Amino acid sequence: QVQLVESGGGLVQTGGSLRLSCAYSSRTYGQYAMGWFRQAPGKEREFVASTAWNGGLAEYGDSVWGRFTISKDNDENKIYLQMNSLKPEDTAIYYCAGSTTSLPVRDTDQYHLWGQGTQVTVSS
Repeated sequence: QVQLVESGGGLVQTGGSLRLSCAYSSRTYGQYAMGWFRQAPGKEREFVASTAWNGGLAEYGDSVWGRFTISKDNDENKIYLQMNSLKPEDTAIYYCAGSTTSLPVRDTDQYHLWGQGTQVTVSS
């Protein structure tokens, strides 16, 4: 069974940077698009970014466009989320997810595999 394991979360000040990683346990998952979502307390899960199976295409949520960058390394079986210019409103649990498609997707319904999440806290 394929598993997703996130790492890299933590506490950072406003304007700082963090890099999240997500390791997937099966090389087979290199054929599928993957994404990052986040959920803040009391809010719905929000799309952050998605990358194509080969990392060639990406889509971003409006709130992170220009600040976050998603990448995929099929040799290392990992995806990354580089987060720059962090704001307090970026505070959330960040989830890595695996989709059923090869191209980037925004809808949670297109994702069938989820990690346990990693906490990101941005202090003001």
